[in-house]
Amino acid sequence: MSSGDDVLYDAPAVASIYIETFGCQMNEADSQFIADRAASAGYFIVERPEEANVLVLNTCTVRDNAERRAYGRMNHFKVLKQADPALKLVVMGCLAEQDHDRMQKKVPHVDAVFGTSELAQMADALAQWRPDFEDTDLTEDRALLMPFGGAADCVTDAFSHLRGFVTVQRGCSYYCTFCIVPHVRGRFDHRPAAEILAEVRERIDAGAREVMLVGQTVNAYKDPADGTDFGNLCKRVAALPGLERLSFISPHPKDFTEKIVRDLSELPQLNTRLHLPLQSGSDPILRRMNRKYTMEQFNHKVELIHRYLPGWAITTDIIVGFPGESETDFRATLDYVKSGVFANAYMFIYSPRRGTPAARWEQVAPEVASERFTRLADAQNAASRAYHERQIGTTVRALVQGPSKKDAGKLAAKALDNATIIAPMPPDYNEAQYAREPWLDIEIHEGFTWGCTGTIARRAQRFTDTGVSVEPATISLILSR
Repeated sequence: MSSGDDVLYDAPAVASIYIETFGCQMNEADSQFIADRAASAGYFIVERPEEANVLVLNTCTVRDNAERRAYGRMNHFKVLKQADPALKLVVMGCLAEQDHDRMQKKVPHVDAVFGTSELAQMADALAQWRPDFEDTDLTEDRALLMPFGGAADCVTDAFSHLRGFVTVQRGCSYYCTFCIVPHVRGRFDHRPAAEILAEVRERIDAGAREVMLVGQTVNAYKDPADGTDFGNLCKRVAALPGLERLSFISPHPKDFTEKIVRDLSELPQLNTRLHLPLQSGSDPILRRMNRKYTMEQFNHKVELIHRYLPGWAITTDIIVGFPGESETDFRATLDYVKSGVFANAYMFIYSPRRGTPAARWEQVAPEVASERFTRLADAQNAASRAYHERQIGTTVRALVQGPSKKDAGKLAAKALDNATIIAPMPPDYNEAQYAREPWLDIEIHEGFTWGCTGTIARRAQRFTDTGVSVEPATISLILSR
């Protein structure tokens, strides 16, 4: 090992893997699958790429920005490969599927490319690549490199086990004209319910207090064995001993039948937030998007939710500037958002994706799309703030996530409606204790666009427990609006 002030860390003494994820919960679930298999093969998950023997980039191609960031990161890691040729750089995920044949020509320092259907092969390769440290002379050159930044995924801490992700379905068969997912993840491939239940039990046994069911169009789920629909699957999952909370992402409005919504209403373990992607409030644009519903039908789904799941937060996705969108089309979306139906929204300016029909159509001028996006964001931000401000004076139960990333003197937690809650760290805070008693009762003081702030009053081991009082915090909480 080199000596002196330039040495930033010790070279890895065990097989180590760094995983960085771009994209959605499906990508996060795939990263966790690889992390679990890597750990079984003897790898240690590290927080910094310069500490790893294997670098994994799990990529997204839903939007152009994610694709550009992924290729930029691959080129960023070239310096690590030059410092240590034995290092393996692996790319997986949707971009790897889409660019499988050309990626290694475009970035030749990448060692392997695994598409979305090749997770098992990737896990096998990791086991084969595991270095034998008795025969490996680790380079010292990497110790002289500056830190490479990035956000590591799948690194465990005291709280990471509290929420478990279980994939119930891969792919999508709906072929929205803006979406690349069916092309890179394939058509619907539903896992057998028995496998799903077994994995949920594993998550519960590992300490998960909440389990999230993940699928590209999760409520279209059908058990390949007996045709069990999503409502029945949720009932079977909710019946498992020890399950405290249940959530899911991401559904499609088309597949919310009254039967499924009624099934969900019978499950007290379900979190009180339902994601209902709108994409556009204009029927002509919905047809161009191939969304398979009209605004009248979408409103019927909203009415079903209000009838069977009163008080639930509805969140959504919206695309601005889709090809052919007129000012009239946009106004229909804007007016619907202004009605306050959504507690929160993920809003995007349309990004053409190679291989999709909409990419070949005449595009809305960027300056027009950007101006519309600003108006839409202003409207939804006002609705989101109003929703969170209505929580002021209430006490909500939330699952602790750990210290706030922006202020280590505060704790972050997720309420049942998926709102982020930030509160001063109580004087009796102890990481191990709060991991054992992760349910926090937080008195809400202020509401913002992004969530709420408040004060922790009690903590509980189980969701149904009354909880014990915590020592009150004395620091004042001042956040910019």
